Amino acid sequence: MTHWSDRLTSIWNALPFGGGDKPLVTVIEMSGVIGELGGGRKGMTLKKLEKAILDAFKPKGVKAVALAINSPGGSPVQSRLILNAIRRQATEKNVPVLAFIEDAGASGGYILALAADEIYADESSIVGSIGVISGGFGFHEAIGKLGVERRVHTAGENKSMLDPFKPEDPQDVARLEAILNDLHQQFISLVKERRGAKLSDDDTLFSGAFWTGAVAAEKGLIDGTAQLGDFLRDRYGKDVRIKRIAQEKGSLLKMLFSGGAGARHDKMALIDAQEVLAAGEERALWARLGL
Repeated sequence: MTHWSDRLTSIWNALPFGGGDKPLVTVIEMSGVIGELGGGRKGMTLKKLEKAILDAFKPKGVKAVALAINSPGGSPVQSRLILNAIRRQATEKNVPVLAFIEDAGASGGYILALAADEIYADESSIVGSIGVISGGFGFHEAIGKLGVERRVHTAGENKSMLDPFKPEDPQDVARLEAILNDLHQQFISLVKERRGAKLSDDDTLFSGAFWTGAVAAEKGLIDGTAQLGDFLRDRYGKDVRIKRIAQEKGSLLKMLFSGGAGARHDKMALIDAQEVLAAGEERALWARLGL
């Protein structure tokens, strides 16, 4: 009987949320660009992370929920949706949240970190980029040289605002800048709300600049430099159980094999195009950080 009891105990301890009286910390993996990329199969969104967030706070007696963040940013809307979902669970379950920035927690990636009560990063991590950016191209001179005529018909005088095939309109630019400034102020307010008196009196904090983790700690953007595993063992003991939870991913097979053979061929071509666009968008976001 003792033999079988020991076996059952061993099996239970090996389960994700088993382990007897050893302290448990769950870790939500948050890696990549924020927002939908490649037809929605790539990129972090609340839809993909919601189950992981619920599962992380579910175990009875969980000591803390850690966020393992590695993101150059992306959608400000999805960033805040994810942050709010984490804060709701943290408040409801009364569980502390710790953020650990890996290669980067910049722009929207830093918003994710603001969901935590404490933020840590490696000394060489990239942290910050508290700003908003909008980019594009203008093709009106190119199509003129090619002899191409642009034909656009709208109902609503601003419906074709910032059309890349027309010369820039100063009024359109002014409207865009107003939107960007509004988003920037929202970002600044969120940082001040979550970091409060920890922030240094530094004019560059909200300039869109970014820094290494060591400098970010001096500016109050993070609470110190540390790595997830070592930090959790120091705080909760060497026997702490660290259980990682990954976000859900879009199903390539489900997308590909729905429909007939002709539809599958068309979808494969679409997937190839989406992969190229997604890779380019993701590469551009990382490149802004020099990574």
